[in-house]
Amino acid sequence: MTASAAVLVGPVATWFPDQVVRIEEFSELAELSEQRREHALGLGIHQVHDAAVLSEVDLAEHAARAVLRRSDLVPSDLDGLILVQGRAPQYLMSSEATRLQERLGADRAFTLGVGELGCVSVSAALTVGAALLRSRPGWRHVLLAMGAKPATRARYRAPVTVLGDGGGAVLLSTSGPGDFELLDHRMRTDGKYADLFRIDYRDPAQRKWVERCADEATYSFRLAVDSRERFAALNGEVLDHHRVRPVATLMQNLAVGAFTFWEQALDVSIHDACRRNLSRYGHLGSIDVLANLAEAAPDIPGDGVVLVMNSSPVAAWSSTLLRRVS
Repeated sequence: MTASAAVLVGPVATWFPDQVVRIEEFSELAELSEQRREHALGLGIHQVHDAAVLSEVDLAEHAARAVLRRSDLVPSDLDGLILVQGRAPQYLMSSEATRLQERLGADRAFTLGVGELGCVSVSAALTVGAALLRSRPGWRHVLLAMGAKPATRARYRAPVTVLGDGGGAVLLSTSGPGDFELLDHRMRTDGKYADLFRIDYRDPAQRKWVERCADEATYSFRLAVDSRERFAALNGEVLDHHRVRPVATLMQNLAVGAFTFWEQALDVSIHDACRRNLSRYGHLGSIDVLANLAEAAPDIPGDGVVLVMNSSPVAAWSSTLLRRVS
Protein backbone atom coordinates (compact mmCIF):
# COMPACT_ATOMS: atom_id res chain seq x y z
CA MET A 1 0.00 0.00 0.00
CA THR A 2 1.33 3.45 -0.89
CA ALA A 3 1.52 6.44 1.42
CA SER A 4 -1.29 8.11 -0.54
CA ALA A 5 -3.67 5.13 -0.41
CA ALA A 6 -7.00 5.63 1.34
CA VAL A 7 -7.42 4.93 5.05
CA LEU A 8 -11.04 4.54 6.12
CA VAL A 9 -12.21 5.56 9.59
CA GLY A 10 -15.12 3.80 11.28
CA PRO A 11 -17.23 2.45 12.60
CA VAL A 12 -16.89 4.24 15.92
CA ALA A 13 -18.33 2.77 19.11
CA THR A 14 -18.70 4.16 22.60
CA TRP A 15 -19.70 2.31 25.75
CA PHE A 16 -20.90 3.75 29.04
CA PRO A 17 -21.64 2.10 32.41
CA ASP A 18 -25.25 2.16 33.57
CA GLN A 19 -24.70 4.21 36.70
CA VAL A 20 -25.31 7.92 36.15
CA VAL A 21 -24.50 10.72 38.58
CA ARG A 22 -25.89 14.22 38.20
CA ILE A 23 -23.44 17.04 38.81
CA GLU A 24 -25.39 18.51 41.71
CA GLU A 25 -25.09 15.15 43.49
CA PHE A 26 -21.28 15.22 43.56
CA SER A 27 -20.11 14.93 47.15
CA GLU A 28 -16.96 16.87 46.29
CA LEU A 29 -18.99 20.03 45.62
CA ALA A 30 -19.19 20.57 49.37
CA GLU A 31 -15.39 20.71 49.51
CA LEU A 32 -15.10 23.44 46.88
CA SER A 33 -15.12 27.18 47.36
CA GLU A 34 -18.28 28.97 46.29
CA GLN A 35 -16.52 30.27 43.17
CA ARG A 36 -15.30 26.79 42.21
CA ARG A 37 -18.71 25.27 42.89
CA GLU A 38 -20.45 27.79 40.67
CA HIS A 39 -17.88 27.16 37.95
CA ALA A 40 -18.39 23.39 38.10
CA LEU A 41 -22.17 23.79 37.90
CA GLY A 42 -21.93 26.25 35.03
CA LEU A 43 -19.85 24.20 32.60
CA GLY A 44 -22.86 22.88 30.72
CA ILE A 45 -22.35 19.34 32.05
CA HIS A 46 -25.49 17.88 33.61
CA GLN A 47 -24.37 14.34 34.38
CA VAL A 48 -21.60 11.78 33.98
CA HIS A 49 -21.45 8.00 33.94
CA ASP A 50 -19.71 6.24 36.83
CA ALA A 51 -17.68 3.09 36.09
CA ALA A 52 -17.24 2.23 39.80
CA VAL A 53 -14.70 -0.63 39.98
CA LEU A 54 -14.29 -1.04 36.21
CA SER A 55 -10.83 -0.15 34.92
CA GLU A 56 -9.97 1.82 31.80
CA VAL A 57 -9.07 -1.46 30.09
CA ASP A 58 -12.52 -2.84 30.98
CA LEU A 59 -14.14 0.20 29.39
CA ALA A 60 -11.93 -0.01 26.30
CA GLU A 61 -12.76 -3.71 25.91
CA HIS A 62 -16.52 -3.07 25.82
CA ALA A 63 -16.11 -0.43 23.11
CA ALA A 64 -13.66 -2.56 21.11
CA ARG A 65 -16.07 -5.51 21.06
CA ALA A 66 -18.84 -3.20 19.86
CA VAL A 67 -16.69 -2.04 16.93
CA LEU A 68 -15.88 -5.62 15.97
CA ARG A 69 -19.59 -6.53 15.99
CA ARG A 70 -20.53 -3.53 13.86
CA SER A 71 -17.71 -4.28 11.43
CA ASP A 72 -18.64 -7.96 11.15
CA LEU A 73 -15.06 -8.82 12.12
CA VAL A 74 -13.55 -11.29 14.56
CA PRO A 75 -10.47 -10.49 16.70
CA SER A 76 -8.20 -12.62 14.49
CA ASP A 77 -8.99 -10.24 11.60
CA LEU A 78 -7.07 -7.45 13.32
CA ASP A 79 -3.62 -6.68 12.00
CA GLY A 80 -3.01 -4.02 14.61
CA LEU A 81 -4.38 -3.10 18.04
CA ILE A 82 -3.52 0.25 19.64
CA LEU A 83 -4.58 1.08 23.18
CA VAL A 84 -4.82 4.80 23.84
CA GLN A 85 -3.45 4.82 27.35
CA GLY A 86 -5.01 6.50 30.34
CA ARG A 87 -3.18 8.84 32.68
CA ALA A 88 -2.84 6.39 35.61
CA PRO A 89 -2.35 2.67 34.79
CA GLN A 90 -3.89 0.09 37.07
CA TYR A 91 -0.42 -1.33 37.76
CA LEU A 92 3.09 -0.05 37.20
CA MET A 93 5.42 -2.26 35.13
CA SER A 94 2.49 -4.09 33.49
CA SER A 95 1.16 -3.86 29.92
CA GLU A 96 -2.42 -2.72 29.56
CA ALA A 97 -2.21 -2.93 25.77
CA THR A 98 -1.40 -6.64 25.77
CA ARG A 99 -3.97 -7.19 28.54
CA LEU A 100 -6.59 -5.85 26.14
CA GLN A 101 -5.16 -8.01 23.36
CA GLU A 102 -5.53 -11.13 25.51
CA ARG A 103 -9.09 -10.30 26.52
CA LEU A 104 -10.17 -9.69 22.95
CA GLY A 105 -8.33 -12.73 21.61
CA ALA A 106 -6.52 -10.60 19.00
CA ASP A 107 -3.54 -12.94 19.13
CA ARG A 108 -1.94 -12.05 15.80
CA ALA A 109 -2.40 -8.27 16.07
CA PHE A 110 0.65 -6.05 16.35
CA THR A 111 -0.12 -4.44 19.71
CA LEU A 112 1.12 -1.30 21.43
CA GLY A 113 0.04 1.56 23.65
CA VAL A 114 0.09 5.26 22.76
CA GLY A 115 -0.23 7.94 25.42
CA GLU A 116 1.26 10.90 27.29
CA LEU A 117 -0.56 13.52 25.20
CA GLY A 118 -3.82 13.66 27.14
CA CYS A 119 -6.83 14.19 24.89
CA VAL A 120 -4.59 14.29 21.84
CA SER A 121 -3.30 10.77 22.50
CA VAL A 122 -6.10 9.50 20.24
CA SER A 123 -4.77 11.79 17.50
CA ALA A 124 -1.30 10.30 17.92
CA ALA A 125 -2.79 6.81 17.77
CA LEU A 126 -4.58 7.75 14.54
CA THR A 127 -1.26 8.85 13.09
CA VAL A 128 0.41 5.57 14.08
CA GLY A 129 -2.49 3.39 12.92
CA ALA A 130 -2.74 5.08 9.51
CA ALA A 131 1.02 4.87 9.04
CA LEU A 132 1.00 1.15 9.82
CA LEU A 133 -1.75 0.48 7.31
CA ARG A 134 0.04 2.45 4.61
CA SER A 135 3.44 0.87 5.21
CA ARG A 136 2.61 -2.79 5.81
CA PRO A 137 1.64 -4.73 2.66
CA GLY A 138 -1.42 -6.85 3.26
CA TRP A 139 -2.58 -5.07 6.40
CA ARG A 140 -6.30 -4.22 6.35
CA HIS A 141 -7.57 -3.52 9.88
CA VAL A 142 -6.17 -1.61 12.87
CA LEU A 143 -8.35 -1.08 15.93
CA LEU A 144 -7.88 1.88 18.30
CA ALA A 145 -9.44 1.48 21.76
CA MET A 146 -9.45 3.58 24.93
CA GLY A 147 -11.08 4.02 28.33
CA ALA A 148 -11.69 7.21 30.31
CA LYS A 149 -11.75 7.41 34.08
CA PRO A 150 -10.42 10.06 36.52
CA ALA A 151 -7.04 9.31 38.04
CA THR A 152 -8.11 10.88 41.33
CA ARG A 153 -11.29 10.69 43.39
CA ALA A 154 -12.27 14.17 42.18
CA ARG A 155 -14.20 14.56 38.92
CA TYR A 156 -13.98 18.33 38.83
CA ARG A 157 -10.72 19.36 37.16
CA ALA A 158 -10.18 22.97 38.11
CA PRO A 159 -10.31 25.28 36.26
CA VAL A 160 -11.33 23.29 33.20
CA THR A 161 -14.09 20.67 33.22
CA VAL A 162 -15.78 17.68 34.88
CA LEU A 163 -14.53 14.19 34.06
CA GLY A 164 -16.81 11.30 33.13
CA ASP A 165 -16.26 7.57 32.56
CA GLY A 166 -16.64 5.60 29.36
CA GLY A 167 -15.02 3.55 26.63
CA GLY A 168 -14.38 4.32 22.98
CA ALA A 169 -13.00 2.55 19.92
CA VAL A 170 -12.65 3.08 16.19
CA LEU A 171 -11.59 0.89 13.29
CA LEU A 172 -9.05 2.05 10.72
CA SER A 173 -9.04 0.02 7.53
CA THR A 174 -8.00 -0.10 3.89
CA SER A 175 -11.01 -2.01 2.61
CA GLY A 176 -13.93 -1.09 4.83
CA PRO A 177 -16.26 -0.93 6.46
CA GLY A 178 -15.74 2.76 6.96
CA ASP A 179 -17.80 5.87 7.61
CA PHE A 180 -15.14 8.41 6.67
CA GLU A 181 -11.98 8.65 4.61
CA LEU A 182 -8.96 10.18 6.33
CA LEU A 183 -7.99 13.09 4.06
CA ASP A 184 -5.40 14.77 6.25
CA HIS A 185 -4.14 14.75 9.82
CA ARG A 186 -1.55 17.03 11.40
CA MET A 187 -0.24 17.44 14.94
CA ARG A 188 1.96 19.79 16.91
CA THR A 189 3.29 19.62 20.48
CA ASP A 190 5.00 22.09 22.82
CA GLY A 191 6.95 20.85 25.84
CA LYS A 192 6.89 24.12 27.76
CA TYR A 193 3.44 23.09 29.02
CA ALA A 194 4.42 19.50 29.83
CA ASP A 195 3.82 19.80 33.60
CA LEU A 196 1.00 22.35 33.60
CA PHE A 197 -1.39 19.72 35.01
CA ARG A 198 0.08 17.04 37.24
CA ILE A 199 -0.45 14.64 40.14
CA ASP A 200 2.19 14.14 42.83
CA TYR A 201 1.69 10.40 43.28
CA ARG A 202 4.91 8.82 44.52
CA ASP A 203 4.44 9.51 48.23
CA PRO A 204 0.69 10.04 48.91
CA ALA A 205 -1.78 7.14 49.03
CA GLN A 206 -4.00 7.00 45.94
CA ARG A 207 -7.07 8.23 47.84
CA LYS A 208 -5.13 11.43 48.54
CA TRP A 209 -4.04 12.07 44.95
CA VAL A 210 -4.98 15.54 43.76
CA GLU A 211 -4.62 16.86 40.22
CA ARG A 212 -3.39 20.43 40.27
CA CYS A 213 -2.92 23.11 37.67
CA ALA A 214 0.51 24.59 38.30
CA ASP A 215 -0.47 28.00 36.95
CA GLU A 216 -4.10 28.82 36.16
CA ALA A 217 -3.22 32.10 34.47
CA THR A 218 -0.94 30.21 32.07
CA TYR A 219 -3.78 27.80 31.26
CA SER A 220 -6.46 30.47 30.87
CA PHE A 221 -4.46 33.03 28.91
CA ARG A 222 -1.04 32.02 27.59
CA LEU A 223 -2.05 28.52 26.50
CA ALA A 224 -5.33 29.83 25.10
CA VAL A 225 -3.49 32.35 22.93
CA ASP A 226 -0.96 29.72 21.83
CA SER A 227 -3.78 27.30 21.04
CA ARG A 228 -5.61 29.84 18.91
CA GLU A 229 -2.47 30.39 16.86
CA ARG A 230 -1.74 26.68 16.59
CA PHE A 231 -5.26 25.82 15.44
CA ALA A 232 -5.36 28.68 12.97
CA ALA A 233 -2.14 27.38 11.40
CA LEU A 234 -3.11 23.69 11.46
CA ASN A 235 -6.60 24.32 10.11
CA GLY A 236 -5.16 26.51 7.38
CA GLU A 237 -2.69 23.79 6.38
CA VAL A 238 -5.26 21.02 5.96
CA LEU A 239 -8.01 23.16 4.42
CA ASP A 240 -5.76 25.05 2.00
CA HIS A 241 -4.00 21.87 0.93
CA HIS A 242 -7.26 20.14 0.02
CA ARG A 243 -9.13 23.27 -1.09
CA VAL A 244 -12.29 22.27 0.76
CA ARG A 245 -14.76 23.87 3.13
CA PRO A 246 -15.95 21.65 6.00
CA VAL A 247 -19.67 21.07 6.49
CA ALA A 248 -19.07 20.51 10.21
CA THR A 249 -16.42 21.29 12.81
CA LEU A 250 -15.95 19.10 15.88
CA MET A 251 -13.65 19.26 18.90
CA GLN A 252 -13.23 17.85 22.39
CA ASN A 253 -15.72 18.66 25.14
CA LEU A 254 -14.63 20.81 28.09
CA ALA A 255 -17.28 23.47 28.72
CA VAL A 256 -19.95 25.42 26.85
CA GLY A 257 -17.79 28.50 27.32
CA ALA A 258 -14.91 26.78 25.54
CA PHE A 259 -17.10 26.17 22.47
CA THR A 260 -18.02 29.87 22.40
CA PHE A 261 -14.37 30.87 22.74
CA TRP A 262 -13.25 28.72 19.81
CA GLU A 263 -16.15 29.78 17.61
CA GLN A 264 -15.19 33.41 18.10
CA ALA A 265 -11.43 32.88 18.00
CA LEU A 266 -11.40 30.80 14.83
CA ASP A 267 -14.59 31.96 13.09
CA VAL A 268 -16.08 28.46 13.05
CA SER A 269 -19.35 26.92 14.17
CA ILE A 270 -18.97 23.93 16.51
CA HIS A 271 -21.48 21.17 15.74
CA ASP A 272 -24.25 20.74 18.32
CA ALA A 273 -23.20 17.10 18.76
CA CYS A 274 -20.37 18.39 20.95
CA ARG A 275 -22.71 20.29 23.27
CA ARG A 276 -25.07 17.34 23.56
CA ASN A 277 -22.29 14.95 24.47
CA LEU A 278 -20.74 17.44 26.90
CA SER A 279 -24.06 17.69 28.73
CA ARG A 280 -24.63 13.95 29.15
CA TYR A 281 -21.09 12.55 29.43
CA GLY A 282 -18.79 15.32 30.67
CA HIS A 283 -15.21 15.33 29.47
CA LEU A 284 -13.97 11.92 28.29
CA GLY A 285 -10.39 12.72 27.32
CA SER A 286 -9.42 11.03 24.05
CA ILE A 287 -12.93 9.63 23.62
CA ASP A 288 -14.54 13.04 23.15
CA VAL A 289 -13.76 13.52 19.47
CA LEU A 290 -14.80 9.93 18.65
CA ALA A 291 -18.11 10.28 20.49
CA ASN A 292 -18.76 13.57 18.75
CA LEU A 293 -17.89 12.12 15.34
CA ALA A 294 -20.33 9.25 15.86
CA GLU A 295 -23.04 11.64 17.11
CA ALA A 296 -22.61 14.05 14.20
CA ALA A 297 -22.25 11.41 11.45
CA PRO A 298 -25.99 11.20 10.58
CA ASP A 299 -25.95 14.94 9.82
CA ILE A 300 -22.98 14.70 7.43
CA PRO A 301 -23.96 14.24 3.75
CA GLY A 302 -22.09 11.93 1.42
CA ASP A 303 -18.72 13.44 0.42
CA GLY A 304 -19.17 16.10 3.12
CA VAL A 305 -15.91 17.07 4.83
CA VAL A 306 -15.56 17.29 8.61
CA LEU A 307 -12.84 19.21 10.46
CA VAL A 308 -11.93 17.67 13.84
CA MET A 309 -9.86 19.81 16.23
CA ASN A 310 -8.32 18.28 19.33
CA SER A 311 -6.09 19.81 21.99
CA SER A 312 -4.57 19.05 25.36
CA PRO A 313 -2.89 21.18 28.04
CA VAL A 314 0.17 18.90 27.80
CA ALA A 315 0.26 20.79 25.28
CA ALA A 316 -0.63 19.22 22.00
CA TRP A 317 -2.89 20.11 19.09
CA SER A 318 -4.22 18.26 16.06
CA SER A 319 -6.45 19.04 13.10
CA THR A 320 -7.98 16.17 11.14
CA LEU A 321 -9.90 16.27 7.89
CA LEU A 322 -12.39 13.47 7.17
CA ARG A 323 -14.65 12.88 4.16
CA ARG A 324 -18.01 11.09 4.58
CA VAL A 325 -18.14 7.93 2.50
CA SER A 326 -21.26 6.16 3.81
